[in-house]
Amino acid sequence: MKKPVNEILAEAVKVLREGGVILYPTDTIWGIGCDATNPEAVAKVYGIKKRPDSKSLVLLADSLDMVGRYVREIPDIAVQLVEVNDRPMTIIYPDAICGKAPADGSKAVADRHFLAYNAVAEDGSVGIRVPMNEFCRNLCYKLGRPVVSTSANVSGEPSPERYSQIPQEIISAVDYVVESYLERDSQGKASQIIKVGLRGEIQIIRP
Repeated sequence: MKKPVNEILAEAVKVLREGGVILYPTDTIWGIGCDATNPEAVAKVYGIKKRPDSKSLVLLADSLDMVGRYVREIPDIAVQLVEVNDRPMTIIYPDAICGKAPADGSKAVADRHFLAYNAVAEDGSVGIRVPMNEFCRNLCYKLGRPVVSTSANVSGEPSPERYSQIPQEIISAVDYVVESYLERDSQGKASQIIKVGLRGEIQIIRP
């Protein structure tokens, strides 16, 4: 018997709020996720993927309104791109609102008003997508902040389009696995990535 979606959402959000890591189907491929404002949780994601934290992560937000709380400005071109978009699209925004890395080696503290410093690129930009499926939008909405969405694979290995392709070491490493039947709303391929500038510049990173 399939677990109700609302129950799955409640369980996943509880894990995210507690600093845990989830495995879930996005609108594109399967992803590893955590609260994007929690530096310790983000560090766990890098550890699971065996990926250096010098690389940034893609985040999901439920709307452009949520995006606007975590970047200093949404360029007009980004709004236009979202309005005409008909496939999953991640936009790299130029100036993220993020916390600072601890200077004294102390534990980084989560603050829901700032993205985790280790979820943002070294140049201060951040890639955020408003997902095209209801489950992911509701996940972000119920958490109240963006969710990390990085492919569910060890860095350098193929990205899993379906649950059956996810390595067991990834499944065993996370704190919660979303029901696999929800992958029906996934497109099975990564999103396009477009970097935008404040003066309307566009750079296609992944078509």
